Amino acid sequence: MTLPEGYTLQARVPDIDDVLRLRVESGLSPRTRAAAEAGLPNSLFGVTVLFDGQAIGMGRIIGDGGCSFVIVDIAVQPAHQKRGLGRAIMDALDAWLKANAPDGAHVSLIADGDAKHLYARYGFQDVGPASIGMQYTLRR
Repeated sequence: MTLPEGYTLQARVPDIDDVLRLRVESGLSPRTRAAAEAGLPNSLFGVTVLFDGQAIGMGRIIGDGGCSFVIVDIAVQPAHQKRGLGRAIMDALDAWLKANAPDGAHVSLIADGDAKHLYARYGFQDVGPASIGMQYTLRR
C-alpha cells in the first residue's frame, strides 16, 4: 500500500516515549515507563509511521515465535486517522506474519470499537459464542 504524501512507515518497534504517548493520544490505556522498558525489547516485530519525522502511528507483534502471536499497540494519532494508515500498519504486520509465522500459528488481537471492521479484512473473526476474549489488568 502506498502511504499518503509526507508519511513513511518504518519496520521497527516504536520507541518507548512514542509508545507511551501514542497509546494515550489514540485512546488506548496508558502504560508505565517501566512496563514499556521491559516489554518493548521482547517484541517480535513492529512498525512506526512517521510524519515530518515524528511518530504518529504504530503497531507491534508479540508472542512465542511459533504457536501464538498477538497483534498489539495499533494506534494512530486522531489528527492522522482516516488516511489509510491503520491499514498500512496492518498490511506490514500481516506481511511479516505470513513470512515468519509457521503454518497453523494462532494470531489474535483485541479490537476496540469499529476497528473490528479493519481487522476483519485480514481474516480476524469474532470467536464468540464458542470462545470469549478475556483480560484483566494487574493492580497491586
